[in-house]
Amino acid sequence: MLIYGFHPVREALRHRPHDVRAVMLARGRGGQRRTEIEDLCARHRVEVRTAGAKDFGQTPESVHNGFAAELKAADRAAAVAGDADLLVLVEDVQDPRNLGALMRVCEGVGVGRLLVRDRGSAPITATVAKSSAGASEWLAVERISSSAQALERLKAEGYWVYGAAADGEPPWSVDLSGKVVLCMGGEEKGLRAHTREVCDKLIGLPMRGRVESLNLSTAAAALLYEAMRQRTAK
Repeated sequence: MLIYGFHPVREALRHRPHDVRAVMLARGRGGQRRTEIEDLCARHRVEVRTAGAKDFGQTPESVHNGFAAELKAADRAAAVAGDADLLVLVEDVQDPRNLGALMRVCEGVGVGRLLVRDRGSAPITATVAKSSAGASEWLAVERISSSAQALERLKAEGYWVYGAAADGEPPWSVDLSGKVVLCMGGEEKGLRAHTREVCDKLIGLPMRGRVESLNLSTAAAALLYEAMRQRTAK
């Protein structure tokens, strides 16, 4: 797998250098970022290749920024430091950039694990890694076949399940300090009907302006940081 961009390449070298086969740096590009990547490669004995524009394929320069890396397959379900009692489940997110942005929020908040429903969701690709600004390297991800089955399993483990919905209660009126799973739906229709039924409660963000809703990662950030506030306070 190839990943592109300074942040994804740097985080791969920081998190799992043993999985980095080689790093490509654009010919003629210097600067502090290049020096940082070269230092990481030297420290972990990763091969560095000087590359021309054609070596980056059809990826626009504005996307790869002169940095790319070839990676071995990773076990994305591997545990990474985070709050094991705060999980996020997402389904039907078809735009890889939206999935990447969501992963960036989840990692920033310290979510213990992101569960992604396989069917209907974008795969984790170089675009996802780029959009996550490297957060995909640190976030534990579990691919699931059924949201309902996964949620029933988590309920049996003591988690409370909250679904994000426009008609839900404000998150600050709900106790988010314990074992929590936040469920987020896709760009078009939100949560599936069956998933809503499995949720213990629906939570949402009051909209006082003229737009009807926020995008996925913005809504997730607002909900998750309210959960962090409550958890930090207690």
